[in-house]
Amino acid sequence: MKKIAVFPGSFDPFTTGHLDLVKRAIPIFDQIIIAVGVNSNKKYLFSLEQRLEWLEDVFKDHPTVDIDHFEGLTAHYCKKIGANYLLRGLRNASDFDYEKTISQLNEQIGDGLETVFLISRPAYSHISSTIVREIIKGGGDVAEFVPEGIKIKDLNE
Repeated sequence: MKKIAVFPGSFDPFTTGHLDLVKRAIPIFDQIIIAVGVNSNKKYLFSLEQRLEWLEDVFKDHPTVDIDHFEGLTAHYCKKIGANYLLRGLRNASDFDYEKTISQLNEQIGDGLETVFLISRPAYSHISSTIVREIIKGGGDVAEFVPEGIKIKDLNE
């Protein structure tokens, strides 16, 4: 049975912490699908099209990594595409408490969908999309927090 993992998130924007997590997971799975979740009630800084384009560029040299998007429950998306694993990163104890609950619900809803957690390396544990968005909104340089393929223009220009 092929080991297919989904790495879900809004990735608004995708960070170096996300990149490190995916690269570390590549040897574990036959295929990783980075799935951008779309929630019509959420306001994003970057369009879905922009986020997908960035991801395609960042992973263009990684044949076992695919990029997709979905609406609705992550567990339903995984079932639809035949994925049997979720990939999630843990930066701290707060992440663990939240992610543990979500993984238990996904296991029930997803008929045995297994969540695999990787702990963030210390160099990335302080980086989150939320923090990066705040730096961007404040006109700061985020080049060290996002992968090379992601070029973010100053929103204040």
